[in-house]
Amino acid sequence: MNLKEKFNEVKEHISEVNKLNEAISLVYWDMRTSMPSKAGETRSDVISYLSGEVFKKTTSDKVLGFIESLNVNKEKMNTLELRMLEELEKDYNETKKIPEDRYVAYISATNKAEIAWEKAKENNDYEGFKDNLKEIINFQKEFIEYWGYEENKYDTLLDKYESGLTVKKLDKVFSELRDGIIEILKNIKSSNKKINREFLNGHFDTNKQKELSLEILKSIGFDLNAGVLDESVHPFTINISKNDVRLTTNYHEDEFTSALYSTIHEGGHGIYEQNIGDDLKDTGLQAAISMAIHESQSRFYENIIGRSKEFCSYLLPLAKKYFKDFDSVNLEEFYEAINYVEPSLIRTEADELTYSLHIIIRYEIEKELINGDISVDDLPELWNKKYREYLGVEASNYSEGILQDVHWSGGMFGYFPSYALGNIYGAQMYYKLLEEKPEVMNEVAKGYFNTVKVWLNEKVHKNGKLYTPNELIKNITGEELNAKYFIKYLKEKYYEVYNVK
Repeated sequence: MNLKEKFNEVKEHISEVNKLNEAISLVYWDMRTSMPSKAGETRSDVISYLSGEVFKKTTSDKVLGFIESLNVNKEKMNTLELRMLEELEKDYNETKKIPEDRYVAYISATNKAEIAWEKAKENNDYEGFKDNLKEIINFQKEFIEYWGYEENKYDTLLDKYESGLTVKKLDKVFSELRDGIIEILKNIKSSNKKINREFLNGHFDTNKQKELSLEILKSIGFDLNAGVLDESVHPFTINISKNDVRLTTNYHEDEFTSALYSTIHEGGHGIYEQNIGDDLKDTGLQAAISMAIHESQSRFYENIIGRSKEFCSYLLPLAKKYFKDFDSVNLEEFYEAINYVEPSLIRTEADELTYSLHIIIRYEIEKELINGDISVDDLPELWNKKYREYLGVEASNYSEGILQDVHWSGGMFGYFPSYALGNIYGAQMYYKLLEEKPEVMNEVAKGYFNTVKVWLNEKVHKNGKLYTPNELIKNITGEELNAKYFIKYLKEKYYEVYNVK
């Protein structure tokens, strides 16, 4: 067998699947941004049909033939080819185990559930959404039985977003993270430091917010000729291709930081997508290796860079240019206000310190849901109980409680841990960046972000799926996932902000 010719055939197949997925992404983008409300059902049917075609191509006899013929020639393959085969086989096995009619039905159910979620959130109507959620959870449980599991059913879902991750491993990491954050939070509360952030609330024209967001996106390295910024109920990033990466944000006229930092967050995702190596085109590897690594990039830009004192010294003059509210604000006041800590209800609005507690709550709930320990009827009460226990707050309605996130309606069980893992990965990368580029934060203060972008491009982005998450972080830092760096970062930063001795 001519190995080069066979891999060219595989690339042709992957290219065909990619074109279908691009079409699905375009339809999905339209559904979430500008689709008329009455078009939801027919648009859902379009996505279901296209998803069925992807299913057929992914599980075809042709793909099985690729896998069987290539598996007997592994000793002749280079690293790229071995990873191509591994991903091809993983996608085939994962998809093949699900009956086609159930897969198509699931896609249809998630599209309808997302539309139902938007209405339910707007109307504070959990009862009206509950049946959709129940259906999605039942699909998850059904698919787990097809895929199989060893110790914990939830392991199967974790593995979809972070290869090799298990409940056993994550419980240990999250336990260390939770205890570290709670200790820091306790010390901050006892510091009695008062921070004024009233100037971040007022009236901020949405058009000016958008101008500022676009200016910052361009500065940090998001290519606006290969991407756009739009609006949606819940900010997200979608990758049509590396030259068509679309971001959304959600503007609030009464708050300065919300849309700005969600834009920077999505910009981090977008920069990753735009800079995956061209040599990985049509290999099945031209994508992020995991959602946790993806979140490490978005949260790196949003928090480690975007909430640093150096970034604030760059941002404050821009804020003054667009809004007179900041005319009398100095850098120290601005930096402290941006990094104000207060346990709150809304995950996307949470401060950097307490954010991971929101994730741990969702992780614990998901585990119980998937393992059948609780039902959708239990969720509002359990949600409020955990928020009282972890953060000392309680939702007064469903929209700011159990309905605040879109993820479950889209079937994204196992995804939420990626956010907190992204914080951990990002901190590990940050300390390595400082070691290798000690001048980098001084550059950030001057509005120069190219050193950050080039370093991340080289260490993370260009590699796509060439390495596993564990291999990637070890390549960058010499260590596996380790929560101690994120805890160290939080202590150094917030003990300074709050004068904790």
